[in-house]
Amino acid sequence: MSRKPPFPVVDSPYLVPDDGSFRVARSRTAPPKGAADDEAQKALLKQHVEALDDLQKILYAHDRHSVLLVFQAMDAAGKDSTIRAVLTGINPAGCEVHSFKRPTPKELDHDFLWRATQKLPERGRIGVFNRSYYEEVLVVKVHPEWIGAQRLPPGRHPKRFWKHRYESIRDHERHLARNGTVILKFWLHVSREEQRRRFLSRLDEPEKNWKFEAADVAERQHWDAYMDAYEDALNATSRDHAPWYAIPADSKPYMRATVAGIIVERLRQLDLHYPTVDPEAAARYVALRKQLVEE
Repeated sequence: MSRKPPFPVVDSPYLVPDDGSFRVARSRTAPPKGAADDEAQKALLKQHVEALDDLQKILYAHDRHSVLLVFQAMDAAGKDSTIRAVLTGINPAGCEVHSFKRPTPKELDHDFLWRATQKLPERGRIGVFNRSYYEEVLVVKVHPEWIGAQRLPPGRHPKRFWKHRYESIRDHERHLARNGTVILKFWLHVSREEQRRRFLSRLDEPEKNWKFEAADVAERQHWDAYMDAYEDALNATSRDHAPWYAIPADSKPYMRATVAGIIVERLRQLDLHYPTVDPEAAARYVALRKQLVEE
C-alpha cells in the first residue's frame, strides 16, 4: 500500500535530485528545442499569475501554511524582474520580498541563519528571499577570506566547515517544512555569454546604467568557482521538503513562466480551501442575515 509522501514535490525537468547527481555542466541555460515562443510564454505567465492570485487568497484564509520562495543567481540573471513578473497582481498584503545584501555588524554578531530567520513569512503569507542564507555557501565559499569578519570560535576544521553549514541549512529547512512552511528554491541559471550581453546592455543604454556595478565584472573572473559552489550547494540541500529547481535563465519569458508554473502547481498540491463555519454559527448567520434584510 503506497503512502502519500510527507512533502510532495513538483515534477519538472529542472528539479535538482536529492542523490547528489546534479551537474551544472549538464544543466540548461536556454529553453529546450521546441519550446513555445516569447509571446506564448508571456500568455502562459499571465495564466499562472491569475491562478496564483486565487491560490494566495485561499492560502491567506486557510491560514495553515506559509510559502517561502528563495531566488539565487549570478548577477544579471533576472532575479528582480522574475520576482516582479511572477508576483504581479498578487495582493501586496499577502506577500513580502526581502533582499539580502552584505551583512551588517549586528548581523555578523549572530549565526549565519539569524538575519534571514527574522524575515520568514507568517502563516497565510508568501515570503520571497532575493538572495538568502545561501550566500553563506556561495559567495563566501568563493571568497573564504570573508569568513574572518564573522568572528567564529577557533578550532573550525576547513574540510568540515562547509559540510556543517550544509547540515545547518538542511536542518533549518526541514524544521520550517515540518511546521507548515512550503519552501521552493530557484537557481536562475544564466550562461556566461548571456550575462556578458546583459552587462553590455546596461552600459550601452543610459536608462540601465544605474544597474551596472564594476564589481559585477570582477566577479566574472570567478565564474568557475561560483559554478562549483552552486553545484555543491544544490546537491547538498535539494530535498523533498525544500527542493531546488535549476531554471534556464537565458530567455526571461521562458524562465518566468516556468517559475510561476512550479509555484502554482505546488500550491495546488496543498488542497487549500476556505474555512467553513460550524452548524451553530451558520444558524446564527441565517438569523443575522434576516435582520439585515429587514432593516
